[in-house]
Amino acid sequence: MPLRFISSSRYPALLLSLVIALATQAATASGADYQHSLSSGKMTFDWSVAGETLAVRLTAPTKGWLGIGFNPSKQMKDADFVVGYVKKGKVAIFDEVGTQATRHGKDKKKGGQDNVTLVGGSEQGKSTTLEFTIPLNSGDQLDSSLDPAADTVVLLAYGPDRDSTRMKHVYQARLVVNLSSGAVK
Repeated sequence: MPLRFISSSRYPALLLSLVIALATQAATASGADYQHSLSSGKMTFDWSVAGETLAVRLTAPTKGWLGIGFNPSKQMKDADFVVGYVKKGKVAIFDEVGTQATRHGKDKKKGGQDNVTLVGGSEQGKSTTLEFTIPLNSGDQLDSSLDPAADTVVLLAYGPDRDSTRMKHVYQARLVVNLSSGAVK
């Protein structure tokens, strides 16, 4: 059976819709949906500030957990953490707080709230990506209030190729970032 092509002059709206859909998909795949991006080691932190919300994408070369923390008082203590992984195609993300210099635990178990929303993620090959949003100021006493115009201490980490947040990180970094401008000190 011979191939038949749709004439673009007969179906201009269909052709235009197809072009727009492909361009949108390419922009999303390239990370154009985030205002800022930084790489530390082999881990990437992409983010956008929109109104009172911080949208985050984390990517690392692991089939295990990824995590980010904001504004610790000492090492990990008092940091507002989001930690998660992808297992069998399902995303698990936890809102946590730094309880000691080298420990953290779930906000809800410490009297706080789970303030992580719009959760998503994927695992492709040996890489995991997590996406989520958090409020800049949740009102939760266990969460750090984030001022996008000020410097924010950001902790990045990922674990070994195992879906357990109890496993110690194989990579960690501490950065000072201006969430509004994207400047890193």
